[in-house]
Amino acid sequence: MSTNDVETHSPTPSVAKQGHSNPLSLSWARRIRSTVLDASTFGFLLAVVFHLVLKPQADSYRNMQWLLTLTVALAFSGSILSLALARFRVATLGHIVFAPPYASSEPRPFFKTFWGWQTFTAFIVALGTGLSVTEFSFYELFSEEGFAGAARIFSALTNPEFTLMPIALSAIFETIFIAFTATSLAVPIAFVLAFLCARNLMGKHSVTFAVYGVLRTFLNVTRSIEPLIWAIIFSVWVGIGPFAGMLALLLHSVVSLTKQYSEMIESVSEGPIEGILATGASPIQVIWFAIVPQVVLPYVSFTIYRWDINVRMATVIGLVGGGGIGTMLIQYQGQAMWREVGCLVLVIAAVVWLMDTASAYLREALK
Repeated sequence: MSTNDVETHSPTPSVAKQGHSNPLSLSWARRIRSTVLDASTFGFLLAVVFHLVLKPQADSYRNMQWLLTLTVALAFSGSILSLALARFRVATLGHIVFAPPYASSEPRPFFKTFWGWQTFTAFIVALGTGLSVTEFSFYELFSEEGFAGAARIFSALTNPEFTLMPIALSAIFETIFIAFTATSLAVPIAFVLAFLCARNLMGKHSVTFAVYGVLRTFLNVTRSIEPLIWAIIFSVWVGIGPFAGMLALLLHSVVSLTKQYSEMIESVSEGPIEGILATGASPIQVIWFAIVPQVVLPYVSFTIYRWDINVRMATVIGLVGGGGIGTMLIQYQGQAMWREVGCLVLVIAAVVWLMDTASAYLREALK
């Protein structure tokens, strides 16, 4: 191993006086995170090499036991490699990301570091893998047959059937109010949950921290499920129509706004909180007089932006029976009635543009 690959730094005197150690000497928590990140990176690279060299059959990847064994083996190999590099004092990507604040006496360009090449290699390999998985092809993209089909569809879309306009306007009206109702009902729920999901408020006691952990986990799992899936679930639950679409957007808006609101609470200034606490105020008073004034304007801005997002999403969840103009869109698209689809697309584009412009002006006014 060359000396260029091995990064050893000596902390400056000023840094040493502040108690900062060498970046390769991490706490156990940071070391675990560093090892996980490096193990994931190296494991991914090893998986690509394994696939290219051994070329296993596609059926092998459908065998859960074989796939689980391979995953564990690759993760273990990546962890061993990460720990070995740390032992030889090589600053990997994990060490750079999770190292404590540190000032190097000799900063080096990333292309002269191990972690820089590790990041670059992982990115290039991931991009190549993505192009392979998606079967990217310039030939298919620019083929004469493909151009002819696209031209046929675009010709119909740009010549919309305007006789459908009254029905389209009625449907987009329904879509707008699906989004508005979902956003309005989500705001008070998210407002309350945000304080229970803010680490700086809930992390000071074991019981409140447990509540914080449970709520954050539940919200993260819920947010990971796309609104389309929730629309399908609610369509079965309450029947196909705008109510199902509104419930899907309501649930997704609650978890998304809670995350945004809680992160804003976690970034508030501690000065007003300490000042209110010094007066002997109760926790509720601290929240109301020290935290709420700091977050109310960003809250309003986030809420307007969420309504803007919900209008766009409402057109999509209609594709699975969530009501609104999306339901009409999927019906005409399924029958290849592209002129009618063109009319609906025109209405959707106009409303999205108006909503985007209005929300941008409102957010700018609230700054």
